[in-house]
Amino acid sequence: MEARSVDAIPRGKEWQYEPKWDGFRCLLSRNGGSIDLRSKSGEDLARYFPEIVAAALKLKADRFTLDGEIVVPHGKGFSFDALLQRIHPAASRVKKLSEETPALYLAFDLLATAREKQLAGQPLRERRPALEAFAKANLKGSIFRLSPATTSYAIAKKWLAQSGGGSDGVIAKRVDLPYQAGNRDGMQKIKKFRSADCVVGGFRYATNKIAGRSVVGSLLLGLYDDDGLLHHVGFTSAIKAAEKPDLTDRLEALIGEPGFTGNAPGGPSRWSTERSAKWCPLKPKLVIEVCYDHFSGERFRHGTSILRWRPDKAPRQCSFEQLKQKAVDPMKLLKQP
Repeated sequence: MEARSVDAIPRGKEWQYEPKWDGFRCLLSRNGGSIDLRSKSGEDLARYFPEIVAAALKLKADRFTLDGEIVVPHGKGFSFDALLQRIHPAASRVKKLSEETPALYLAFDLLATAREKQLAGQPLRERRPALEAFAKANLKGSIFRLSPATTSYAIAKKWLAQSGGGSDGVIAKRVDLPYQAGNRDGMQKIKKFRSADCVVGGFRYATNKIAGRSVVGSLLLGLYDDDGLLHHVGFTSAIKAAEKPDLTDRLEALIGEPGFTGNAPGGPSRWSTERSAKWCPLKPKLVIEVCYDHFSGERFRHGTSILRWRPDKAPRQCSFEQLKQKAVDPMKLLKQP
């Protein structure tokens, strides 16, 4: 069951609210001595999280299907970068990481048990109490947590305001609907978007030309650290086609060193072509305010959108300091069954 992105938290008695976790969505199924961990795209995750498989085999219940999220705790939050490191071809590496930084499974829905094989067909208002009873009876140990849920709009607003460190928004679910794979009408996601002023430290040309000339495709964003180094932190490609020729002229006039003096954009990878990996460094003159949804590992997790240019802002004012935020400790939201 997937969620539709919306701009605001829906209100009404028909909605239940949950934190939106920043991890790997995963269906966890046990059938006797067999454990299956399945990603949202249908990929098998079991080999990457042996500690979850081992813990699931020790549970009292031997037949069930849970819907939840896999996360890796780090400090007072969850680390998506640490989670990504698990997708590694070497089993020895995966084993080492599973011991050093064990993952958690956050359960937020129960789809089947040995007794109730068709639980997914029941409305959420019946599945949630069943999940809570199942968790209390079975989900013992440090690997499993019961993800919180509420029908209070006020609490949902608080979760959204305090999102960060492992939670990036709120999920709203219709309590009167069954679990419907592929249907987004019964589940909505609301993310907390933030803005940051960034230095344009470089740019890449677009693959397609406009009127026979090469034009900008994306702007490479940078932030200064305490030592005065400009680090590459992400990009934005949300540039209107009509604005690209003039913007390209403006950028080309500023091509030159130093560009990024700290972490710089990477070279070619298996996902990039030779052309897409090339970038032009710029003198640090331009500042742009962008909207983003998540920042971790000193990078914007996704592409950003342009809010406005900031000619009134000095480039050296664009530092990591502005991204520091007060976020609720996600571990305090989770319940130990």
